[in-house]
Order: sequence, then C-alpha cells, then structure tokens
Amino acid sequence: MDDHKLRVFCTVAETKSFSKASEIIHLTQPAVSLQIQALEEIYGTRLFDRSNNTVVLTRAGTLLYKYAREILALYSSAEKEIGEITGLVKGNLSVGASTTIANYLLPAVIVAFRKKYPKIRVNLQVGNTKAVVDFLNSGNIDIGLVEGDVQRQKIVNEKFLTDELVLIMSPAHPWAKRRDISISEITQEPFIIREEGSGTRQMIEKNLEKQGISPQDLKISLILGSTESIRSAVEDGMGVSIISAWAAKKEARYGTLKIATFKDIKLLRDFSLIFPKGYIKSHTVEQFLEFLKIYPFDELLNLRSEIYPTRKGGDSVQSVESLTS
Repeated sequence: MDDHKLRVFCTVAETKSFSKASEIIHLTQPAVSLQIQALEEIYGTRLFDRSNNTVVLTRAGTLLYKYAREILALYSSAEKEIGEITGLVKGNLSVGASTTIANYLLPAVIVAFRKKYPKIRVNLQVGNTKAVVDFLNSGNIDIGLVEGDVQRQKIVNEKFLTDELVLIMSPAHPWAKRRDISISEITQEPFIIREEGSGTRQMIEKNLEKQGISPQDLKISLILGSTESIRSAVEDGMGVSIISAWAAKKEARYGTLKIATFKDIKLLRDFSLIFPKGYIKSHTVEQFLEFLKIYPFDELLNLRSEIYPTRKGGDSVQSVESLTS
C-alpha cells in the first residue's frame, strides 16, 4: 500500500518544517516538497501556508491530517490482523534508538530477531533521546528505545531493562586502582560530558543535583556528541567521565579503560520503550516487543567476569547487581 506521501505529509505537519522533516525521514528537502506538491495536486488545494519562515496547516491541510493519521492507523491494523490470520510475520519495522542502546544492545538483538523472522525488514534510526522522541512524534518510527526521561502526555513509557552508569578513567589516572569513588570527588577532575539532549547527560545531572552538586561545580573540559568520542578522550587522559556499563564493556575487558563505581550512590536508570498513546501496534511490532521481553540481555553483559576482573582466590573486585534485575 502506498502510504509514503501521507507519512511525509504528517511529518511536515508535526514538525512544522520542511527541513526538519527531510532530516527525520532521510529525504532531501526538494523531495519532501515534491511529495507535498503531489498531494496538493491530487486535492486541488494548498495544504500548508508558507510565509515568514513558518509552515502552518491550511483548513484543508488540517482536515487531511486528521484523516491521514486514521488511514495510517488502519494500515497498521490491517497488517496486524492479516498477520494473525496467516501466521506469517513479515513487513517493515522502524525502530528509533538512543545512541547507547543502538550501539551496544540492538545490533545483537536485531541479528537474532532477523534469524527468527527473516521476512521482516528492520530500519534503525539513531539519535539522542530528544531526537528519538521527534522521530516518534513525526510518525517516522513505530517504537522508540531511549535512555532518558520522556515525560510527554501523548507518549507511553515502558521499562524493558535496567542500566548502570560507571565512572571511567585512563589506566594512568591516579584513581585507576581504586574500586569506588565518592561522587563529590569528580568535581576535582577534568570532566567530559555528553551534549544537551543526551539521556546519559540528563541522568548524570539529575543524580548530581540530588547530591548537592550542580553542573557549574564540575570542571567540564569537553562536551562531546558521542560515547565513542568520550571513551577516546578518556583513554587519552583528557579527563574522567560517566558512561553506561554497556559502553565500557569492551575497553574494560582489554584494559584500555579503568572503571569504578560510586561508594555513596548507585547510578541506575531504566532503558524504556516509548510509543504514542492509543497506538495500534502492528503484528510485526508486537513480535519484536515479545522478542525483547525474552531476550537474554544478561548474557550480553556479564559485569562480573568481563568488567570487574576476579582476584586470585576467586573474590570479585566489585559486586554489581545484574542489569536485568
């Protein structure tokens, strides 16, 4: 079924911007304009008023938007019910994920999911938590997986995993041999942090404030747009940082980074599924959600044996709760 034009139309209507819509749906801005122009020719009227750098739905556009959302929902319902009748799971699945989840959890999950359901095409879009929410609001993804707080009236949050944030430093750092650090001590060292809009940054700032530490108390040396760049900077001795244990797993195993936890606070957060309220899940989406529920994440992240090495005699250097608790 050709619902592409309607999806493009809804994305422009919801972002109120042709340029933002083009970024979200990965089309050039002229291509987005052509899709809207084609719809305007079909209905013989303008769907948007474009003046003074603003994009506003016309009366006709508002009416079409109402029906377009209903049509797209009906497409999803039809796909779901036909899949239930035939028992054949196929179709397209669009997932938006924030960077930690996309880079360190989903690759293995998607590979396993595709082995079980080879007729499903999975499209993964990656951004920080704010970007994933934008993808969802525009209708460009079916579901989102995020690591930040999402408090929107029209979005439903469902926890699917617990994550722990850990302190990372270079092997040459004075703290490298310490098992745990007081949270207040990080104000003494150059600190590397993610950009605004990052779920990891939201969580760090929220927990620091609970300990009476404001962002201004930190000696922020770098603000970087990815966990990979933060890891590299820490390895080069440019400061310390706090990242997901998932993101530190490989480097800790090979000794290029050292890890510590905090003695006075445990930095735990939820990884969450997000989808619009009243959203009718397709059969494909439901199968993916069921797959997520039973996926053995604890086997992907074995903190005891890989991040925290075992001492002679078998005593664990650091006791860590399972991230799937």
